[in-house]
Amino acid sequence: MPVISPLGWFHTALGIVALFSGGVALFKYKEITLQTRPSQVYLAATLVTASTALAIFQQGAFGPGHILAVATLAALAVGTVAATTKLFGNLSRHVRAIGFTATLLFHCIPAVTDGLLRLPVGDPVITTIEDPLLGICYAILLLLFIVGMSLQLRWIGGQRHQYR
Repeated sequence: MPVISPLGWFHTALGIVALFSGGVALFKYKEITLQTRPSQVYLAATLVTASTALAIFQQGAFGPGHILAVATLAALAVGTVAATTKLFGNLSRHVRAIGFTATLLFHCIPAVTDGLLRLPVGDPVITTIEDPLLGICYAILLLLFIVGMSLQLRWIGGQRHQYR
């Protein structure tokens, strides 16, 4: 693995802040919104983390990490539009939830990849991106996202019916 640059350290530290604050927002409020402090920290940290990812070129060219950064920025934009306009009508809260929560998945993919490729220092769990363990980890992340997103959307649907 290449040495981490100062920008890489900043990106990683802010990514950890984002993951922590996003987890707090989901556990405490069951959704990421523009109104709660943990969500605001999460969204700001995610915006900066995704933006800085576009300037990191470990492989020397545009790669999978950059694609995830673009997907993250797009999901943030869709979630923000859903949160601040009526473009999606009655589905706005659902669209916002999917957009903002999807960014957590997009954070976890490179976090797991880099974590397994770098840790423990000197004897990492995996030594190549082709390691089958990485595919298993991605499948688990996707399953957790699908289950978590389903629960979140169900909860949001129940909230809507409460106020009728």
